Amino acid sequence: MADADNLLTEIEALEGRLTAAKAEITRRFIGQERVVDLTLSALLCGGHGLLIGLPGLGKTRLIETLSTVMGLDGKRVQFTPDLMPADILGSEVLETGADGSRAFKFIEGPIFCQLLMADEINRASPRTQSALLQAMQERQVSVSGQTRDLAKPFHVLATQNPIEQEGTYPLPEAQLDRFLVRIDVGYPDLATEREILQATTGEAEDSVTNVFSAEELLAAQTLLRRMPVGEGVMESILALVRAFRPDEADASERVRESVAWGPGPRASQAFMLTVRARALLQGRLAPDLSDVIAMAKPVLKHRMALNFAALARGESLDGLIEAEIAKSARLKDVA
Repeated sequence: MADADNLLTEIEALEGRLTAAKAEITRRFIGQERVVDLTLSALLCGGHGLLIGLPGLGKTRLIETLSTVMGLDGKRVQFTPDLMPADILGSEVLETGADGSRAFKFIEGPIFCQLLMADEINRASPRTQSALLQAMQERQVSVSGQTRDLAKPFHVLATQNPIEQEGTYPLPEAQLDRFLVRIDVGYPDLATEREILQATTGEAEDSVTNVFSAEELLAAQTLLRRMPVGEGVMESILALVRAFRPDEADASERVRESVAWGPGPRASQAFMLTVRARALLQGRLAPDLSDVIAMAKPVLKHRMALNFAALARGESLDGLIEAEIAKSARLKDVA
């Protein structure tokens, strides 16, 4: 009982800190609460986020603000076709000492930080994109035969333009799967855009203050994994993830005809973490079925693909996910 009381107290204290953090973030990234929540969820879960949206929607501003508010050492890399792996990871250089001796010295690249902003990640070649794979999964990199640990915590928040595809390289499925959530950033509504104009075109802009430290974020990530998840929520996660695998015996005819490949176990793991984070951000002590529905698209869309026939019919992953949720006996009443 004492452990349960302590957990309750810790969760309630963390909820207050998160409320303060969100208030600071929204001073510079105005509106779009869902985008803020999803990005914070990625950090709370110890994962990475892929922000997809047109230029000028504030993706860079959001990530820079997060770095300040969450107390993380942040660095930015603008991905371009000529970017090389060494430009991200770092490289060894030959140094000559005062006594004439020579030795190799490792110069760290920008990946040695706590929050890496990978801007327009799909503009880099697959060779450079692959440099992030080990870092995103294992929190370490191998350079010149030596393995080097990255900072703790370590997060990648990448941006991608969904429209302009000239001179870009699609992200490989293995790398997409390493992103905990896909965050679609859309246009602001009229009231929000008016507020943005007033806040950003004056003589001075609002600044933000630090709310978390890196150590406190690590503690929050540990606490999140202690949050209870009910059996019904877990079963709904498993059923929804497995429903999109076309080779499953229980897959619907529509999924069999439309899905080229479905989500793997990493999707289920992401679900289990992100439903906790959403509940926490909304001031609840445990996730429910509404969290499963809310996190379905961010967790699943980048972990599955439609086949050519489905694309030719004009189908979309959004519509397919919504249809499966509506069909689920467990979720349709909540939806």
